[in-house]
Amino acid sequence: GYNVDRWKKLLIPKSSATKAYFDTSDKDPFCMYNYLLDITTWNKSIRRGFINVKMTDHAGNTVESEINSEASTFQQYKRVKILTGFYQDLDKISKISLTFSTKTLIGPKHKLRILQMRLKSLNNPER
Repeated sequence: GYNVDRWKKLLIPKSSATKAYFDTSDKDPFCMYNYLLDITTWNKSIRRGFINVKMTDHAGNTVESEINSEASTFQQYKRVKILTGFYQDLDKISKISLTFSTKTLIGPKHKLRILQMRLKSLNNPER
């Protein structure tokens, strides 16, 4: 890890393709609960787009992902891992829904067929 006040000096000169992910504190206003979404799709044709994740707990509380990552490419039987984050953390999740979007207004709407999905908490890996 790098201290937040020095990350640019240390990381940017190493590569133009450096990605940095910052873990935030568990106190407001800087809370972010990070999850790794690992999905395998089975569409025959390649799909490129964005995934939005919505989680619901047993009490009916709902949270939506807040990180707008770059577009991902989905190919048949290929695993894709996406970092996603939420401003709230739900303990006992009863339902997970995914919304796939190409963010284009013109052209046909496509579905993304999911073969397998895993959502893993990075803040609480035991869950």
